[in-house]
Amino acid sequence: MRAAVCPQHGPPDVVRLEDVPAPPLESGQVRVQVGAAAVNFPDVLLVADKYQIHVPVPFIPGSEFAGVVTEVAADTDGFAVGDRVTGTGLFGAFAEQVCVPATGLARIPGGVDDGAAAAFGVAHRTAYHTLRSVARIQPGDDVIVLGAGGGVGLAAVQLATALGARVTAVASSDEKLSTAAQYGAVSLIKHARADLRAALRDALPDGADAVLDPVGGDLSEPALRTLRRGGRFVTIGYASGIIPRIPLNLVLVKGIQILGFQFQDVAADEFSRNEAELRDLLATGTVRPHIGAVYPLDQAAAALQEVAAGKAVGKVVIELRTPSAGRSTPATP
Repeated sequence: MRAAVCPQHGPPDVVRLEDVPAPPLESGQVRVQVGAAAVNFPDVLLVADKYQIHVPVPFIPGSEFAGVVTEVAADTDGFAVGDRVTGTGLFGAFAEQVCVPATGLARIPGGVDDGAAAAFGVAHRTAYHTLRSVARIQPGDDVIVLGAGGGVGLAAVQLATALGARVTAVASSDEKLSTAAQYGAVSLIKHARADLRAALRDALPDGADAVLDPVGGDLSEPALRTLRRGGRFVTIGYASGIIPRIPLNLVLVKGIQILGFQFQDVAADEFSRNEAELRDLLATGTVRPHIGAVYPLDQAAAALQEVAAGKAVGKVVIELRTPSAGRSTPATP
């Protein structure tokens, strides 16, 4: 089978297309013919060996995929050949086939294509669990989303809007802000052009109820200072590459909470509720991932580079069903 392989750790351009043996099917697993895979920032970090988990080389990057079940292990229940499924893992998705535990798969709702199914998982699940169970967003809340044009950020804009919040989107380019506006953001701030603290004060004179921060760096403190008393600041990741240093006196003086998101910290009953609500939002078409760019498998390195450089708008998808197709940018809704 063909796969994008990381033969040595380094920048995205170390990744290359190779013919490799198909993975063996093990107990409890199903084999999936991958139709599409989505690129996430941790994929870039794994290739660079800068993630919190080390993956020995050579390995196949990619943590998010969608496709069709082609084989089921004899002791495995729940799925049959022909089922359309999506799933996530630490690596292995940038390949024509994956063998994964059946327990980690979900069926793709009818009417949802492979690209959308692959792009929906990591970013939208991260954003929704954060909004519902960590930031505890309520209708009418004012929410600041940093990095609002990226995968998690744009998903947060969409989902916070669906939950009835008013979203202030902070992003690095006019294109990203324009896209955030299409998905419901009511205030738009291009941080490269503005004093972020002053711009947020103008947009939210009474302060914000919550901040979602998948970026870190210099954006975090001005956003935190915009919170009203009792507000929640949720740190999700550090796409800027810089972990912010927050003056703790702000927490004391403003009576705010600084929270971190991890899937495993969400209570089991809330996790099940959130997952069911999210599936319904996808199945009904209430929310769809924004796919800003599509690459063929032989351009996986370029797809990773787009995400690494912070140029991606929404999600970047690797399409495997039409390997000869060139890159395209789907229309926005």
